[in-house]
Amino acid sequence: MAGETFVHNHPEIMSGAPVFIGTRVPVQALFDCLEEGGAINEFLGSFPTVTREQAVGFLSETTSRAAR
Repeated sequence: MAGETFVHNHPEIMSGAPVFIGTRVPVQALFDCLEEGGAINEFLGSFPTVTREQAVGFLSETTSRAAR
């Protein structure tokens, strides 16, 4: 997972909001789920096009960057 990117943004996909690569699922949906007390499994159940590797990898990258 090190050095991988799990999200991208493009002006023609979801108005440029960051989304998980290969999907139209905005990363904000993951944050919203977690903020509401949901678990990763709930998020993945609601958005089956996002893989566990993408969700966990994104959170790991985000945490790593915030710790710098």
